[in-house]
Amino acid sequence: MLDDEARYNDPAEVPFDRTITVPYPPEAKASGVHDTGYRRRVWYRRVVGLDDTLAPSPDERLMLHFGAVNYRARVWINGRFALQHKGGHTPFSLDITRYLDGSGAVEIVLQAEDDPHDMHKARGKMDWQLEPHSIWYPRTTGIWRTVWMEKVARAHIARLRWTADVASWQIRLDADVSHVPRNCTVNVVLRLGDRTLVSDRCLVTEPRLSRIFQLPDPGIDDARAHWMWSPESPQLIDAEVSLHGADGVHYDTVFSYTALRTVGVQDDRFVLNSRPYYLRMVLDQGYWPDSLMVATSDQLKEDVLLIKRLGFNGARKHQKSEDPRWLYWCDVLGLCVWAEMPSAYGFSSETVHGVMEEWKELVERDISHPCVVAWVPTNESWGVPELMYDRRQVDFVKALYHMTRALDGSRPVVGNDGWEMPCGDFVNIHDYHADPEVLVERYGTREKVAYSLEHVQPARRRLVIDGFTGLGQPLFLSEFGGIACMEGPNTKGWGYSVAKDGEELLARYEKLMAAIHRCLPLSGFCYTQLTDTFLEKNGLLTENRVPKAPIEALAAATRGPEAQYHDWYVDPFGHSANWRARRGAVWPPAVVHTGSLAVVPGRGAARDGSAGPEDTPGGTPRKVA
Repeated sequence: MLDDEARYNDPAEVPFDRTITVPYPPEAKASGVHDTGYRRRVWYRRVVGLDDTLAPSPDERLMLHFGAVNYRARVWINGRFALQHKGGHTPFSLDITRYLDGSGAVEIVLQAEDDPHDMHKARGKMDWQLEPHSIWYPRTTGIWRTVWMEKVARAHIARLRWTADVASWQIRLDADVSHVPRNCTVNVVLRLGDRTLVSDRCLVTEPRLSRIFQLPDPGIDDARAHWMWSPESPQLIDAEVSLHGADGVHYDTVFSYTALRTVGVQDDRFVLNSRPYYLRMVLDQGYWPDSLMVATSDQLKEDVLLIKRLGFNGARKHQKSEDPRWLYWCDVLGLCVWAEMPSAYGFSSETVHGVMEEWKELVERDISHPCVVAWVPTNESWGVPELMYDRRQVDFVKALYHMTRALDGSRPVVGNDGWEMPCGDFVNIHDYHADPEVLVERYGTREKVAYSLEHVQPARRRLVIDGFTGLGQPLFLSEFGGIACMEGPNTKGWGYSVAKDGEELLARYEKLMAAIHRCLPLSGFCYTQLTDTFLEKNGLLTENRVPKAPIEALAAATRGPEAQYHDWYVDPFGHSANWRARRGAVWPPAVVHTGSLAVVPGRGAARDGSAGPEDTPGGTPRKVA
């Protein structure tokens, strides 16, 4: 029910008058509603029958999970208010066992409230105008990630967090256990392919178990390389974690994965696995024409494969917290990710509270994914528009930076991507100048970079502020290019510059990339952008994921002239010869499993060997934590 005037507060009063396909938002064609007007509130109601797979016994619990609901969600179970969650991009769960009434069914009602004109909440690219304009896209109201239930034992594994320490050749596990039985144990098995690396039994006395597992160290780099994760060799380590009582009774088993991988900064270089690594990234908005921010697992996988086929080894997911299944495919197929916070637009105490809380939840959600190599809490001064003149806004950006470092000390953190950087582990510049030689003049040598940081303002914004010089730190051209190529003469849209057809687009892209590869101080780049997105027609692909120029030629330009000397150059997905030999002749396969079940790390995992439900839009394996 579309409650545009926010008239109703009690579910019993709501006149439910239509159906919707979840998790597509009502603005999306795929939802079956396709109403793009201003939505203040929306209401959902669903009655679910509890068969033997879901009806809990006295020693079991029934959990209800929401992947994301924009923006404030209130949940009623069987007519009783159960939970409120604030934040449109983060997951939440609740134990609904106590609300069951023995009827063999459960009624779920959800109210989603989302003021379309609120500029102080995290909203990413969602437009405040009625129709999309410029770089802004349609709003996404209400449920836009999978909703699912799972039955678990009263004592169960609720959350996993994996941390690799490559220097010590160790893996750390932090596991949250709900309703800890007395003298229970957690058994942990880690496997590399068919080889068992760890089989350990740990006594659990508190709700949080923390253990460090020493792996057998092969020593020399050539042997270690078979164990390490990288885009060229995305090796994962399968994990099985089970919970047992003192009397040997089995409570729970989850399957997950982790990886040996380290990222960081050495002087002015980004390093992966303790070696300098050049990031070739693409800006990815994560929108689809008929489903907006929602995609099936196959669509998410296809995007990762397309990014790799275009010659990139990384992606900056822009102004969106992407579905964890996209991160899963980045883990499995090998793609570095900069994870970014969807921004608010205005600054206030509400902005500070909302962005801080939601960003903490997103970091915790994604912290175990080896593909995530950097965090981006702030972009282009969005949400801090007076950063040059308001001390509070400077302190807020610095607070986000330091809080992120405190939550996760294993990854670099960006201060303010694009310009007006008061802090950060990288220096990130957005420069859309159309002349490649101008970019070489600005970033071709360290001396030119030092001058540009002080004197050049690519978007009429100072690049560094508040005493932060950026000198001696890794430098990224983290937005540039944006060459538009329209599908027809009457196509509405724009780009930072325009090519008349695919042939001209390729020629200009080749010249631009050749210039970027001449800029030796750069530790990497992020080209704008992967796909056309509404009025932005500057994708290398159309919004339907069709390349605008031969994909092999685009990939050769992306990779640069030095790439031909590496063994991954001959593979369309950029995988090394050793990796291809280990994975077999058919790679990547149509469906990839890292263990018994393809699952998301860090949020728990599958509790049985089943493949979960069919992949309905936004469908996730049913038993995922």
